[in-house]
Amino acid sequence: MENFNRLNDLYFKKLLGDKNRKNLTLSFLNAILNKDEREYFTDITFLDKDNEPLTLDGKLSKLDIRADLNDGTQVDIEVQVCPFKLMAERSLYYWSKMYSEQLEKGAEYKKLKKAIAINLLAFDYLEDEQDWHNIYNLLNVKSHKKLTDHIEIHFLELPKFTLKDMRKIRASEAWIAYFSGKYSKKELEEIAMKTPAIKEAVEFEDTFLQDKIERRAYEQREKAIRDYYSYMNSYKEEGIEEGIKEGIEKVVINGLKEGININIISQITKLSIKDIEKIKAKLNL
Repeated sequence: MENFNRLNDLYFKKLLGDKNRKNLTLSFLNAILNKDEREYFTDITFLDKDNEPLTLDGKLSKLDIRADLNDGTQVDIEVQVCPFKLMAERSLYYWSKMYSEQLEKGAEYKKLKKAIAINLLAFDYLEDEQDWHNIYNLLNVKSHKKLTDHIEIHFLELPKFTLKDMRKIRASEAWIAYFSGKYSKKELEEIAMKTPAIKEAVEFEDTFLQDKIERRAYEQREKAIRDYYSYMNSYKEEGIEEGIKEGIEKVVINGLKEGININIISQITKLSIKDIEKIKAKLNL
């Protein structure tokens, strides 16, 4: 299928969020986290309540695969398809939830395990970084020594990725090449010959697209996403054209009435969440 979007939430979750294909998820994680054979994660337990795509609300573009690895490490894989300026803050927020939720009330801190957030982005986010893969830890600003290895946040920016040498491709590069959508089917087949997990992913993709029900669901999801962002952009343009407080407030009111998430409305209108909450209270929404 031409222009197939491998970051479509329905497809992505079926590929990497399904226990029947956990070998692919382990391959992806071991590659991105640069694990050698002695450190390989060997098993994974998915912690999601279900395997369904997210609904069309303010969290439309956020997709999570939450899992517990065989050594207790917690991992969260998020796909973000739409540019989001507060990506670092949101990633840190969800990382903190993942980390804190390990402990039940009264439990000892020594039971806490490492938590890793992996953000797969379909847009350029880190303006001052040239590499497609950037990793953040908690460090001393003077000595640059780690305070702890419990926190690890990854940003994978697909637009920055370019495969330099097909003959020396690493597993991490193979996965990003696959998800980037930059490479032809012939090139992917060449990559798959060197990376068995990609071969399996390509085969699953073919099976997925041959299933009329799955393909229809995928196409409906793609259309819903396009319509959603077109709808939101029209509100943004409406506010810009009016260029006055009443115009911005109208955008907020319409967004609230349509059930759009407050964080998304804040991002579009540049109003604070507090101001939007005031408008919401005034309208008794």
